[in-house]
Amino acid sequence: MTMSTAQLKPTGSFNPLAVPRHAIQQRFRKPKHNVPQTPAERNRFLHVIRNYVAEHNPVPPLPVDQLREHAERLVKQLDCNPVYIDYIGVLLNNEMWRESLAQVPFERRLLLLPKCLRVESKCPAPFDEFGLLCKQCGLCTIQDLTAEAEKLGYAVLVAEGSAIVMSIIQTGKIDAIVGVSCLSVLERAFPYMEAAAIPGVAVPLLQDDCIDTTVDLDWVWEYIHLTAEDKTRRMDLGALRDEVDFWFTPASLELIMGSSEGETEKIAREWLGRAGKRWRPFLTVSAFQALREDQGRPLPDDLRKVAVAVECFHKASLIHDDIEDNDALRYGEKTLHEEYGVAVALNVGDLLIGEGYRLLASCGVTAEQRVQMLKVASQGQRQLCRGQGAELCWARSPEPLRSTQVLEIFRQKTAPAFEVALRLGALYAGVEQHEEVSDVLGTYSEALGIAYQIRDDISDLGLGGETNDIAGLRPSLLLAVAHEKAKDDNKKLLASIWRREWPEGVTVEQVEALYGELEATHRADVLLGTYKEEAIRCLRDLENANLKGLLRRVIGKIFNDVEIKGWCKEQEQKNAAARESAPADAVPA
Repeated sequence: MTMSTAQLKPTGSFNPLAVPRHAIQQRFRKPKHNVPQTPAERNRFLHVIRNYVAEHNPVPPLPVDQLREHAERLVKQLDCNPVYIDYIGVLLNNEMWRESLAQVPFERRLLLLPKCLRVESKCPAPFDEFGLLCKQCGLCTIQDLTAEAEKLGYAVLVAEGSAIVMSIIQTGKIDAIVGVSCLSVLERAFPYMEAAAIPGVAVPLLQDDCIDTTVDLDWVWEYIHLTAEDKTRRMDLGALRDEVDFWFTPASLELIMGSSEGETEKIAREWLGRAGKRWRPFLTVSAFQALREDQGRPLPDDLRKVAVAVECFHKASLIHDDIEDNDALRYGEKTLHEEYGVAVALNVGDLLIGEGYRLLASCGVTAEQRVQMLKVASQGQRQLCRGQGAELCWARSPEPLRSTQVLEIFRQKTAPAFEVALRLGALYAGVEQHEEVSDVLGTYSEALGIAYQIRDDISDLGLGGETNDIAGLRPSLLLAVAHEKAKDDNKKLLASIWRREWPEGVTVEQVEALYGELEATHRADVLLGTYKEEAIRCLRDLENANLKGLLRRVIGKIFNDVEIKGWCKEQEQKNAAARESAPADAVPA
């Protein structure tokens, strides 16, 4: 049963000045930008910290001075800027409490959210003595996080965490806290949680403002859903992805597929091993890991065949797409048809499709599993070709497409490959296991595939993009949205680009600038978020805790493109004022 705010009211008084002010102020004396600025760097920190905790096994709760000692060692181990020490301390504390949090029932946990997540200028919610009383208006993430947490059984409060944490703990109704806040407030709350020895994990906000902030929802989701029932929660997805990537080295491919025969197979193997994100085989392995009955055992050898088969299908589609789109570059190198000619490239693509089916057929599974796996692969191949066919037929007489039409092409072209990858992994775990989650896998992969293609559209902008949909004259969501929003001469210009009648003197850079003026990029970002949320939403009723947790973390792994940007400006100002008014001996030099 979900606890109400009234049930959490403390029985005694609470004095926030009980902790010596100089101990807090010393922690506040930091410059801005004291957190990693890129997702890759943040992931590197987390990976090293998790290994450190596993090796040294520090036992929480740690006093702040001991936590700092560990953080200082990690600064040296990471060879990073010392200004990151407090951020490292937060991650270290989270990892120490991670397993303890997983053991606490949802109904004994509190989700503590900051009021600055709301849209301040439009928020209709009033406040009481314990914080914001959300009106479920849908304008911010508070509603979504509150609804999801309360559905699980959490108590939820929307209030600044520093002065309220001990009061809540004193009620005796809470055994663990998941908190969201800026680093400064998290640090103020730390002494109280450490004194109470209560499991607590923290997720820093993404902006350094005190209004209209956002948070990495992937990170919050992972913590609020952390449960002992999820046997995959300790899985290192980064290490798993590295292992999958290793399977595509020449030596590994030879072990998995057998020795190559003839020049055509050598070309196919070389293309299969070329650069790529390997998300599809990674999804195959992830689905299997979530649904397998023998959790914790090494990956079966035949799973490698299934994963490589998935990549065979994908790389074959890229070869054919490059020919059909007349693209000259892929992964920063010549496309296969540019290097060997169209005829050879077509033949290699066909060979890879055959190799995929050969690998699936050779797996040591039951006859029913084999039939279902081949069926899933063939259905996905047909759907992908239908989507590509729709685009090719449009290209014969191109006209402007609506954004809904472009999204439908994405659904048919990109989503099937994700669905095939997930279903093959689930089927390798067992036909019954696949049947139980079949509907969710279909919905999830469709939303994931569309979101992935939207992200590719956005990332292809500018000089840093791998390909350019404008120059390549391919259906583009950005071009569709811009055309829908444009008027007069701009609409005529974009319509001519859709028709492949490129106006003289107009550059790609000018068209991309027009995207910004018409807010097409912003609209694409919104749609990206919408489809990511749809993938998340479809997991809510999934009863399999392993698959639910793992697929949610996979979204974070694929779309980990957020940045943490700094400190809360309001808190910085308060800290500066406090330091100025404090006695000279209260703050060490």
